[in-house]
Amino acid sequence: MKGTARGLFWRPALGAALLAAAVSTACREVEPEGEPAAMPEDAPAAVIIAPRDGDEVTGPSLKIELAAERITLRPAGVDEPNSGHLHLFIDREATAAGEVIPNEPGIVHLGQAQTEHTLENLEPGSHIMIAVLADYLHVRLADAKTDTVRFTLRAQ
Repeated sequence: MKGTARGLFWRPALGAALLAAAVSTACREVEPEGEPAAMPEDAPAAVIIAPRDGDEVTGPSLKIELAAERITLRPAGVDEPNSGHLHLFIDREATAAGEVIPNEPGIVHLGQAQTEHTLENLEPGSHIMIAVLADYLHVRLADAKTDTVRFTLRAQ
């Protein structure tokens, strides 16, 4: 086929098609992985009441106050519609929505539907805390808002 119209033009045409596909893909707006889409205003929400974002608190222990909006708090294992319980992630990323929240360091399971918890022996310095809602099997709710606060703990 060398020297024919078909043989002379297929390579540039293929190159142009590949370039167009690459540019089209690169220019597409893609939602970052792990970033949830905007939640509706009436979505259930985990709320950190205290500490507040930016607070400076004195330790070594820290009392945390929480709330849940537009959902009923129930202990883990209780399967009721529109219910769940809270989890806290301390200085670590939250488990992805729809995944089981593991029992690991830096994760507090409030499986008795508690809205208060005291962190003991927290190191002085800057910290981040994320509150999420989970279902009766500790699966993070995909349709619920999270709350995040950054705070500084000062030694006593």
